[in-house]
Amino acid sequence: MMYADSDHAGDYVDRKSTSDVCTFMGCFLTSRFSKKQIALAISTTEAEYVSAGKAFQQALWMKQALIDYGIRLDDIPIMCDNKGAIDLKKVSSGRHIADILTKPLKREPFNYLRLGLGMMEQID
Repeated sequence: MMYADSDHAGDYVDRKSTSDVCTFMGCFLTSRFSKKQIALAISTTEAEYVSAGKAFQQALWMKQALIDYGIRLDDIPIMCDNKGAIDLKKVSSGRHIADILTKPLKREPFNYLRLGLGMMEQID
């Protein structure tokens, strides 16, 4: 499963967005990608689609690399929290793991997403 997100016009100098992609195999984070987008996105939906494109590239590379090890993946769901990006699987903003890379968060959502990344253990 992959989570794709962006911070539309997040750079205060050139107003470019940043793409962030988190890739999971089962419940384990296997890769993380974060890069400023080359073009200036005029909408949040456009910025999200650019991030989704990066996720698709990563998914295709991963599928091909795993074939070398005799593992075949049928589908790799790509999760997105933007309603305008209707071709992707919708995930609510509160459960979107890539949000931790693109947005300032309060303590509770930050800890929830950090737990989802596997960066901390559940504390009861």
